[in-house]
Amino acid sequence: MMRNFHRWVGLVLSLVLFVAALSGTALSVVNVLEAGRAIRPASTQTVADLAARVQVAHPGLEQIRRAPSGQVSAWWFDGGQPGSAVVDPATGRDFSSADPDPVRRWFTEVHRSFFLGDSGRIVAASGAFAMLLLAVSGTILAVRRLGGWKRWIARLRGPLAGRLHTEIARVAVVGLVLSAVTALWMSAETFEILSIDEASIGAAPSPSGRTGFPLREMEALRALPASSLRELSFPAADDPQDVYVLKTDRGVGYVDQGSGKLLGWQGLGFWQRVSETVYMLHTAQGAPVLGIFLGAMALGAAVLSATGVLVWLAGWRNRPRIPANAPAARADTVVMVGSENGSTWGFAATLASALRSAGHRVHVAPMSAFHPSRYPHAQRYLILAATYGDGDAPSSAKGFLGRLGELRVPPSAPVAVLGFGDRGFPSFCGYAHDVDAQIRAIGWRCLLPLDTVDRQSPQDFARWGHLLGDVLGIDLQLVHKPVLSATEALTLLERRDYAPSSDGAVSILRFAVPSVPYSRRIGKRCFERFKPGDLLGVVPEGSSIPRFYSLASSHRDGFIEIVVRRHPHGLASGQLSRMEPGQRIQAFLRRHSAFHADRGHSPLILIGAGAGVGPLAGFIRNNAPRRPVHLFFGLRHSDGDFLYRDEFSDWQAEGKLSHLAIAESRGARPQYVQDLLLEHAHRITSTIGQGGRIMVCGGRDMARGVHGVLTEILQPMGLTPAALKAGGRYVEDVY
Repeated sequence: MMRNFHRWVGLVLSLVLFVAALSGTALSVVNVLEAGRAIRPASTQTVADLAARVQVAHPGLEQIRRAPSGQVSAWWFDGGQPGSAVVDPATGRDFSSADPDPVRRWFTEVHRSFFLGDSGRIVAASGAFAMLLLAVSGTILAVRRLGGWKRWIARLRGPLAGRLHTEIARVAVVGLVLSAVTALWMSAETFEILSIDEASIGAAPSPSGRTGFPLREMEALRALPASSLRELSFPAADDPQDVYVLKTDRGVGYVDQGSGKLLGWQGLGFWQRVSETVYMLHTAQGAPVLGIFLGAMALGAAVLSATGVLVWLAGWRNRPRIPANAPAARADTVVMVGSENGSTWGFAATLASALRSAGHRVHVAPMSAFHPSRYPHAQRYLILAATYGDGDAPSSAKGFLGRLGELRVPPSAPVAVLGFGDRGFPSFCGYAHDVDAQIRAIGWRCLLPLDTVDRQSPQDFARWGHLLGDVLGIDLQLVHKPVLSATEALTLLERRDYAPSSDGAVSILRFAVPSVPYSRRIGKRCFERFKPGDLLGVVPEGSSIPRFYSLASSHRDGFIEIVVRRHPHGLASGQLSRMEPGQRIQAFLRRHSAFHADRGHSPLILIGAGAGVGPLAGFIRNNAPRRPVHLFFGLRHSDGDFLYRDEFSDWQAEGKLSHLAIAESRGARPQYVQDLLLEHAHRITSTIGQGGRIMVCGGRDMARGVHGVLTEILQPMGLTPAALKAGGRYVEDVY
């Protein structure tokens, strides 16, 4: 609920917040510039001295005002003609025009009312209230995402727009709350919801009846520093009953023009001081440092509005298309989905459609959104869980096990878990097994025992559907047809083959970046932008199931490059291994932000074996900042499958690769990449101590061995791979 509230309030008022924030930023800049240009009275100058100097320059002086920036302006009549100017306090002479700045006036009108009068002021007040709500709800959501207040400054992972949104929010939240609260206060005063009268004083006591007392000698004005002045209005010289009206930052009073004495004084009340403080905190007039802070925060609010819309658009483009998805509060069947690349959502859609046809009210949601209170009428929970990496939670199931463990009482409705994976991997459906174990640990009643689907098998899915139907007493036919992503034809430019005669032949394949018309780019994952570590989904001939390969290049390189090891009976690897330059294959792009090298300058430890060196080579190729990079590369034999040998040498010469260590499993002294890590334990601990990040790519057995060795190496530092993973400093791409 909190997430939906934050999303929709932000979307509905995004334009209002964006315009208000940008205009607020502009006004902050104007205020800071004005404060920088202003000629302020000297700290020892008095109001009497200032008034006397200006009066000499302009005998028909009517009024002197001092702005919060310190700038002093004067208004007068000369020969019956009005005049005004910004004056130099030291001389009283004109310095510049006192006419209102048209730029400030324009931005002020935009900021306060959007040129819509009182209606616009109501809209602006609504925007301020929305910003306050968004700041509070956003803080709560950020704390949840980060894992508690203690991790408020923890490093973030994920797509750029989402990371930028959270990064800016956790820095700007104090400024946003301050701006929102003060704006609401000022709006309440404008519409007289809060009634705070300006400081005023009644009629002046009987004046002396004299005129012409010298300004420099007036006791009341000599006692006041010019820096405290706000306004001094002059009396009519020919009216002995008229008086000076003096306004300062402490109150308002009358000064006798015939004696220079204070005739009456009214200090500011408590609420008047509060009102003035609120005004200063919102506008930062007279406080340039605060102005810079508020300007930066306002600019952050504008960026938050933009990134919030981008995050929503990305979610809208990528969200599963579940037609007729029942509201959570009315559903009798809740289908929870844990998916990394989206394929499990397709199975969920098929399941929901079949159950809906049987008369059930079905709600499909990500496992990360799980909470029993959202489903008051649920009669059953069906969990479809894929596995990411070596038994980890997929992206749409983050936090599920934690929420499950926090339940004091399990839901009354029973649950069934269906895992999705590949039996070729040791951790087949590892995350689904973890979910099932946690369910049993809390005593949640099971509708069916844990079952699995191998390699997205429609037959396995249909078989499980029959079992579920038997329990529900319905004929449940699950006929799943995978929905393929839109593909592009990629043309092979060149290939380099390594150990072609062996059973482990490896090839580096380089494809041309396809030209996609602009009309087809909108809302789609085209090849316009990509990074090393992103995934290329190859759809082989005779199959509807894509095979994924990690990219070894970015869009800046001007080509698409992957490393492929030929597998016996492998459809995709077999077709790719047979391709000749000029031939084409159907493929699509899939972002994999969890395995991107960040843009920082902290060192990287890259660990890979065989074809897993592909994305690591891409990271090195794109190491423009020349950050320290240490590569540990495992291969079979340096004479047969030393991928990127020449490039590594060139990159070392260019400063993109700091250190290279190779392990040959079939060389004269057989060793694996894990052995290299033990040999270079000091280098690893030193790099980690400098804030280094570990990136591992390759087979599961290698990744598991690397994990074990690093556990041993990091132990003296009081660290573990799990701790580094939690901070985003240990990432894996295993297959």
